[in-house]
Amino acid sequence: MATATATNTVEATIREASDKNAARRLRTTGMIPAVLYGAKKDPRAIAVDPKQILKILRSASGHNTIFDITVEGEQAKAMVVDWQYEPLKGSLLHVDLKRIAMDQKMRLSVPVHIQGEAKGAKEEGGLLDLVLREIQIECLPTDIPSHITVDVTNLGQGQAIRVADLPQTASVKYLNDPDALVVHITFVKEEAAATPVEGAAATAEPEVIKKGKADAEPEAKDTKKK
Repeated sequence: MATATATNTVEATIREASDKNAARRLRTTGMIPAVLYGAKKDPRAIAVDPKQILKILRSASGHNTIFDITVEGEQAKAMVVDWQYEPLKGSLLHVDLKRIAMDQKMRLSVPVHIQGEAKGAKEEGGLLDLVLREIQIECLPTDIPSHITVDVTNLGQGQAIRVADLPQTASVKYLNDPDALVVHITFVKEEAAATPVEGAAATAEPEVIKKGKADAEPEAKDTKKK
C-alpha cells in the first residue's frame, strides 16, 4: 500500500484579526485564513497559500496526506482535517489543519479502489455494487495507505467481498465490522414496462435544487473530518 506522507512544505504566517471582513481582505492578497491545532498545543490563527493546500487535496492521498508546515520558525507535521469552498466559484475559502504526532496511532477513513472487472458483471450479466466507499482504519501516520485496493476480477453473481476479506497487514487495523459488505454482485431483474392507462395524465417529478453554503468564517475545532 502506498502511504499518504508527502515531502512538500506549507509555509504559513500568523494572522491577528479573525473577523469576516479581515478574512475577505486576506483573500484579496492571494492567501486564505486557516487554523492550526492539535498535539496538545494552543490553536493558532494562520494564513496559507490556497495553491499549496489544493495541491495536497488533489493528490492521490487527498486530505489524508501528512505534510510539513512552518509557522514563523515552528515546524510540525500536519494534515488537512476540514476545508470550505466558495459554492459558486469553487475557490478555497478556509482550512483547518491538525498537528500530527508521528509516534502515535490515529484513526481515519481511506477510500476503496476497485481493481479488475468482475466476471459476474462482465460474463454473467450482474451489476457491481460498491457498498462501502471508505474504510475506517487505525495505524501510525507513516503507515497511512492512500487507498485500499479491492480486486473484484473473480467475483461472480451473488458473491461478495467483506471487510474481513480485505488485504491484511500488520501495520493497518480495520475498524469496520468484519462482516460489513464492501462490494458485491447483484442480480439484474427485468422489470415489465408499465402499460399506461388511457386518459391518465403523467405526473412530473419535482426538481430538487441544492444550495451551497454561504461564505462564512468557520471556527477552529479539535475534531476530525468524517
